[in-house]
Amino acid sequence: MKYSVVNFKEKFARFSEHFSPKIIARMNEYHFKLGKFQGSFIWHMHADTDEAFIVLDGEMRIDFRDGKVDLKTGEMFVVPKGVEHKPFAEKECRIMLVEPAGTVNTGDAGGDLTVKDDVWI
Repeated sequence: MKYSVVNFKEKFARFSEHFSPKIIARMNEYHFKLGKFQGSFIWHMHADTDEAFIVLDGEMRIDFRDGKVDLKTGEMFVVPKGVEHKPFAEKECRIMLVEPAGTVNTGDAGGDLTVKDDVWI
């Protein structure tokens, strides 16, 4: 068996798109994804799953219809399933998402910002 370490810096260097998470690992039925956020995403929710946001570098905000959560490097927040949210980052923010395999980035909203979920880097 080949054992290999995942290096975040090397993985982030492989893409530049914002709000287009890339899969870096799978654990059981969960994907670990790296993403770069900058600007405002869309309002959406994931009816069947929670979504974990882990900030690796930078700052971001997750807006909710009734409030917000501010996150910075080294912090994490889990958005509960069925809760509408909208990520935002003034400057580029690098994050890791942990969610079930097959989770679509735009959840129930769909649209032009929907990316393929099976892109590995």
